[in-house]
Amino acid sequence: MAAGDPAVFRVSFQDMKQRKKPLVKGLATPEKAMITLDATKALDSCQLKPDSMETERIITVLDETIAKLEMSSLIPRIIDSLDRFADMLGPEITNNLIEHQKLSNEMEHLLASLEEEDTMRAEEQRGCLCLLEQRLKCSVRNVLRLLLANPSLCQALKYEAWVRESPAEVFIKAFGEFRNFMLERILTSPVEEEEKIQFMEDISLQIKKNAEAITALQAELAAAIRTREEEIHKKDNVIKDLKTSMQDLVKVCKAGIQQIKQEGEKQQKEELQASRARCARLQQDVQQLGAQLNALVLEHRASELALRKRKCRVEAEIVNWIQKYDTDMGEKQAEYEDVNAAYTEEKAQLSLLMEKRAVLLQEYSQIEEERRICQEKKEQALKEFTTMTLAATRIQAFWRGYLVRSLFKSKRKKKKGKDKKTKK
Repeated sequence: MAAGDPAVFRVSFQDMKQRKKPLVKGLATPEKAMITLDATKALDSCQLKPDSMETERIITVLDETIAKLEMSSLIPRIIDSLDRFADMLGPEITNNLIEHQKLSNEMEHLLASLEEEDTMRAEEQRGCLCLLEQRLKCSVRNVLRLLLANPSLCQALKYEAWVRESPAEVFIKAFGEFRNFMLERILTSPVEEEEKIQFMEDISLQIKKNAEAITALQAELAAAIRTREEEIHKKDNVIKDLKTSMQDLVKVCKAGIQQIKQEGEKQQKEELQASRARCARLQQDVQQLGAQLNALVLEHRASELALRKRKCRVEAEIVNWIQKYDTDMGEKQAEYEDVNAAYTEEKAQLSLLMEKRAVLLQEYSQIEEERRICQEKKEQALKEFTTMTLAATRIQAFWRGYLVRSLFKSKRKKKKGKDKKTKK
C-alpha cells in the first residue's frame, strides 16, 4: 500500500467537492489566487462573523477533512510499525489496521495479476477490484473513525509516526492552502474583489508600458551599435591608409639611411683624427671632473639622506590620507544611503501632501469665492449706508435751515409789531 492511501484522498476530496460546488464557481484565476495566498495565511476561523453559520460550517468541514487526510497519511507508517504502536492503539484499532493491511495486500496482488492475465479474466477481476475498493474505503473510514474518536492518540501518533517531505504531506499542505484560499474567498467582499481586479489591471498596464520602454531602448541601442560599427569601419580605413603611408616612408627612410651612411663614413674618417686629439684633452677633463664628482658626492650624501627620510614621511602621510579617504568615503556612502532612504520616504510623503494640497486648493478657491461674494455684499451695503448717511445729512441740514428760517421769521414779525406800537 502506497503512503497516503489514494482511496482515502479520493473519497474525502469527492465529499468535499460535493459540499462546496456552489462556492467553487466564484473562484478567481490562478494568478490572482497566488497573489492573495500569502494574505490568506494570516486569516483564522476566529475572524468569522458570529452569524455566518454557512461559513463556519464550510471551514469546519475543511478542517475535519485536513485532519482525516493527516491521519490517513499516517496509516501506512503505523501498519509498518504495528508492533511498536500496538500498546498505544488498543486491540480494536489494531485488528482494524490488520484487516486494512490484508485488504491493501489483496488489492496490490489483484492489480498485479490484472496486468498479466487475458481479457476475459481481467473483466472478472475488475468486478472483484470494485468490490475490494469499496471494502477498502469502508475499512479506512472505520480506522479514521476510531482514531479521531481519541484526540490525544491522534496527537501522539502524529508525533511518533509523522514522515516529513512525503507526497501525502505535500498534498495536505496544498489542501491547507486551498482551505485558506476558500476562507479568503468567502470573507472577501465584492468591493475588495473589484479593488484586487483593478490592482491587477494597473500592474498589467505598468508591465505593458515597461515593455514599450524596453522596445524603444533596444531600438536606440541598435542604432547606437550601427553608428559605432560605422565609426569603427572608418577608423579601419584610416589605419589601412596609415599603414600604406608608413610602408612608403620606410622605403624612403632606407634610401636616406644608405646615403647618410656613405656620407657618414667620409666624415668618420675626417673626424677620427680630430677626435683623437679631443680625446686626449677630454681625458684630462674627465680626470678633473672625476675629482670634482667625488667631492660633490661626499657633499650631497647628507642632503640625500635627509631627502630619503622626508620621502618616507611623505609616503607614510600618503598612506594615512588614503586610509582616511577610504574611511570618509565609507561614511559618505552610508550617509548617502540614509539620505536616499529619507528622500524616498519624503517623496512618498510629498505625494500624499500634494494630493491633500489639491483638495485644500479646491476648498480654498471655494472659500475665496465665498469671501469675494461676502466682500461685494459688504461693499454694496457700505455704499448704500454712505448714500443713506449723505441723504440723512442733507435732510437734517434742510430741516435745521427750515427751523432757523422759521425762528428768524417769528422774530421779525415780533420786531415789526413793536415798531408799530412805538410809532403810535
